[in-house]
Amino acid sequence: MPHMLRKSPCSILLLAITIASCRAASPVISRYQSDSAAVAETKILTAAEATKFLPATVFFRGQSAPIQTRNSGGVQFAKDALLLAALVDTAGYSSSVQEKYQAYLITEASIDIEGRRLNPGAYGCGFIAGNNFIVMDIGGHDLFSVPSSKDAALRRPTPLQILPAPNGTGYRLYVGRDYVDFAQTPVEKNNPTLLHP
Repeated sequence: MPHMLRKSPCSILLLAITIASCRAASPVISRYQSDSAAVAETKILTAAEATKFLPATVFFRGQSAPIQTRNSGGVQFAKDALLLAALVDTAGYSSSVQEKYQAYLITEASIDIEGRRLNPGAYGCGFIAGNNFIVMDIGGHDLFSVPSSKDAALRRPTPLQILPAPNGTGYRLYVGRDYVDFAQTPVEKNNPTLLHP
């Protein structure tokens, strides 16, 4: 009987630790569940939906220019992560700027464009001669250019649109039949631990 009494407090202590561990782990599980729910919210925004978030004019290389709201689109990666793109009226810019600057791109999430990472921010971009897509900061400085492609099979080309990529892993930004593939950069998550130093 005394031997059983000695084991009983140990068993109770072990049970209490197990219950506490389960309770501490449950917020971690629910956090991951809410992350997967946010991923499920991803959707392409129409011009009418994107226009609700876009400004009427955008600043680039020392000037402000109106956007073409009817030629805009976007992607809602999650509740608080949008990507928006719109063609810009570049009539006030020099011909050398107009050759490269066709659209304004705003992203709240890091994205990969044809293998090149683009951090959150506002950018000028465009399709240029030689089948390339160029991205510039708002000062008009070239950040990078990547090869673009032409989609001869596109049924209804429009001045600007965003469509899902055929492989299902991202999206395509089109200007006419020219396009580049892009996707949200995978979010790196730290492994949560229950013990802290």
